[in-house]
Amino acid sequence: MKNVLISVSDKTGIVEFAQELSTLGAKIISTGGTYKLLKENHVDVVEISEVTGFAECLDGRVKTLHPAVHGGILAIRSNAEHMARIDELGIEPIDMVVVNLYPFKQTILKEGIDFQTAIENIDIGGPTMLRSAAKNFKDVAVVVDSADYAKVLVELKENGEVSYDTKYALAVKVFEATSHYDTLIAGYLKEQAAMEEYGSTLTVTYEKVQDMRYGENPHQSAAFYKEIKGTKGSLANARQLHGKELSYNNISDTNGALETLKEYGMQEPTVVAVKHGNPCGIGSADTIAEAYQKAYEGDPLAIFGGIVVANRAIDKETAEKINSIFIEVVVAPGYEEEALATLKSKKNIRLLELDDIAHNDYSKEMKKVLGGMLIQQRDNKLYDEWTCVTKRQPTEKELEDLAFAFKAVKCTKSNAISLAKNKMLVANGPGQVSRIWSLMNAIRQGGDKVSGAVMASDAFFPFDDCVREAAKAGITAVIQPGGSLKDEDSIRACDELGLAMVFTGVRHFKH
Repeated sequence: MKNVLISVSDKTGIVEFAQELSTLGAKIISTGGTYKLLKENHVDVVEISEVTGFAECLDGRVKTLHPAVHGGILAIRSNAEHMARIDELGIEPIDMVVVNLYPFKQTILKEGIDFQTAIENIDIGGPTMLRSAAKNFKDVAVVVDSADYAKVLVELKENGEVSYDTKYALAVKVFEATSHYDTLIAGYLKEQAAMEEYGSTLTVTYEKVQDMRYGENPHQSAAFYKEIKGTKGSLANARQLHGKELSYNNISDTNGALETLKEYGMQEPTVVAVKHGNPCGIGSADTIAEAYQKAYEGDPLAIFGGIVVANRAIDKETAEKINSIFIEVVVAPGYEEEALATLKSKKNIRLLELDDIAHNDYSKEMKKVLGGMLIQQRDNKLYDEWTCVTKRQPTEKELEDLAFAFKAVKCTKSNAISLAKNKMLVANGPGQVSRIWSLMNAIRQGGDKVSGAVMASDAFFPFDDCVREAAKAGITAVIQPGGSLKDEDSIRACDELGLAMVFTGVRHFKH
């Protein structure tokens, strides 16, 4: 390891690493701020201009883009012509490249950053050196992550060289890093110019939050990644206050619970309970404790082992109610001190605190399919306006409950029916292949609570069977998108049976 080129923005551990390399006999070549730091710390270091014979210029934009650098990196050591040519040109081989990149991500995450400052933090020479070294990884060790300094030193001290397997792994890490970096830049530039929604290619990048113990089932591996810029009110930004790590299913279900809660906003205290991705209890009331009680009473069986999210801080009364059964996860914008102590008495309950809990993000959503990716706008519309299509108009109370139910059904897996009364989800019918089955399941689940409730459907009724079944159960009003060729059949059935029905014109399939 004769010649090592070091040029880093993140200088964590670099002085110690360079000192060790120098002790092992390496000549250290460096640039700009890195050169200055190493020199100040008494590392024997050569400035890059001594290698290139060319001074840095254009405010440091050009310093390593030179044949003396890239010839030394890219020359294949086993290729006699390559080695003869660089010898003829007076170029020395560079055996290790230690580079990390200008802090573009950290720059664009700052509040109020201007466009030109972001542009100046796009690294050119760094990625070029990294890619050159990674391409020639058999001959050149390339280090982009300070976490790898120790491993490289161990191998040099023990074996006098960095192993092929390690150089290969370091090269892979480089191409991951430069791909991530370029994707961030492209995304930022597109965002600034509000460019085409769906380009001819799709490249996205995320950063790992954690490895999961397993996926949906114990035989499946899994990990959790988050968006770089983050989204307000998203689970990735939550602070865990208590309990064991979240599982894959916890994260998936809690995300569904938060998406449902966002539909209800912050106007009044609301609690949403979710089981296996579907709402099983929703309640709005004057206090968060009363809202929780409504969510619980919606389905006392399903809420067991479920997820609970609230749009108000959890108080002691609510905490005691939650602790009366087994709940996997609680998310709220805050916890009163006594409430937190009460909930922490249970070892395994996960307690999360999340700011901006009602913030709705209007970006795209993606769904992986075998061999491809689906991408679409998020379903961020409830309805623009509704139209009463029956002779009987809904009462003020029914209108309130219809709006409540339609928010619930929007967040329930299709085919979906939601039944609500007094700002409470009294029963939910998710995910059946026939809509009438969803309704019948909800009626059976809701029991006596169904009488006097209203019904919401995520899509139109192809037949009048749902209306007639609802009337038998004592349901008084219906909200649905409309749009069926047989809408008139359902309207006539409502008029015959005394139900009110409104059309929204907006469907909410959720697959």
